[in-house]
Amino acid sequence: MMEKQIFESEIGESYTVARLDNGLTVYICEMPQFRSAYAVFGTRYGSIDTKFSKNGKPAVSVPEGIAHFLEHKLFESEEGDAFTLYAKTGAMANAFTSFDRTCYLFSCSDKFEENLGILLGFVQSPYFTEETVKKEQGIIGQEIRMYDDNPAYRVFFNMLRAMYKNHAVRIDIAGTVESIAKIDADLLYSCYDTFYNPSNMFICVAGNIDARQVLKQIGESVKDRGEVSIERVGFDEPEETDRGYIEQKFPVLTPVFSFGYKQKITSPYRRLKSKVCVELLLEIICGEASPLYKRLMDEGLINDEFDYEYFTGRDFAAVIFSGESRDPKAVAEAIKAEIASIKEHGFDKKLFSAVKCSAYGEAVRMFNSAEAVALQFTECAVCDYDLFEKLKLYKTVSYDDVLKRTDVFDDALSVLSVLSPLEDD
Repeated sequence: MMEKQIFESEIGESYTVARLDNGLTVYICEMPQFRSAYAVFGTRYGSIDTKFSKNGKPAVSVPEGIAHFLEHKLFESEEGDAFTLYAKTGAMANAFTSFDRTCYLFSCSDKFEENLGILLGFVQSPYFTEETVKKEQGIIGQEIRMYDDNPAYRVFFNMLRAMYKNHAVRIDIAGTVESIAKIDADLLYSCYDTFYNPSNMFICVAGNIDARQVLKQIGESVKDRGEVSIERVGFDEPEETDRGYIEQKFPVLTPVFSFGYKQKITSPYRRLKSKVCVELLLEIICGEASPLYKRLMDEGLINDEFDYEYFTGRDFAAVIFSGESRDPKAVAEAIKAEIASIKEHGFDKKLFSAVKCSAYGEAVRMFNSAEAVALQFTECAVCDYDLFEKLKLYKTVSYDDVLKRTDVFDDALSVLSVLSPLEDD
């Protein structure tokens, strides 16, 4: 048995959400005009889930990086690994772990049912031994060192470490070489049994598929493993930052920076409307059509690497600007000044209208890609959004709605992280 709900939009697209008796949520968008299909099997389990209680038992703490470690190991079985199976069908497979989710995915142009069967099979069939765990510790240790050498990754996590004092978001998703050395097979099975329960999981499918057949296959394949309740223990994170500036010497030619504003999470920031307003505000402040972006480019203070995002997840949020600059402090001060001006005088209403229209068009164009739709479903599953809600919001949010979200910028909670070139000998 399952509950089904069909969502329809003004642009002629629709999708189905089904909730199985075992708690699994399934999102399906039929896109018959496509030749390919895309599927994701995910769990609401990420790198920040390091302390939790299961079924009312005392809380336990696990090593940092274990969610990512588990993602690596789940592809393996006694018979081989899932990548080998996908190589035979011609599908492209992958997986990723973020702060609040882990997802396994594939895309294919044929043999969808067979490929979905592989996905449903290996995600539900953990196989860990002490020998394979030790081998993986070496592999992931190399991956951690590789990311340590990546400027964009390093400057970002340096910023998070300066921004957050206790929250696990400050730790690299893969953990550290020291933390993953504490992982063993028993810990992996324990975390799997907790977070890989259907009631904590979701499946997202989009493309040239038959929704009824997909639901039938999933319903017959996903095991009912009993109800589980998960209580995630918080991190007692203070409102203030750890420090406002952090700098590291690094082998780069031009300084690399991440400049962010930490937020205290309150109920308005859990709503999609607030997130949409902040994203529109960022486009107004420093999108390519903004006066600030043009000025910074003309002055040679930023280049095409400049970017910005509203970085949000469970119990954390920050607005982040990043890129390369010969003078990162000048960029940060220019952003602060622009925000102060907008707080006092508002922003150009014509620019606001253009930004809204552009964002709406982007949201509509998402339906030109089965991959984009399936991945957006994962956001719906983790954050409990309706896929079409953004379309409505881009039309209905007002100038005042967006202007109010300037409250996410508090200079006292700003952090500038810089990687500066190594000094010549």
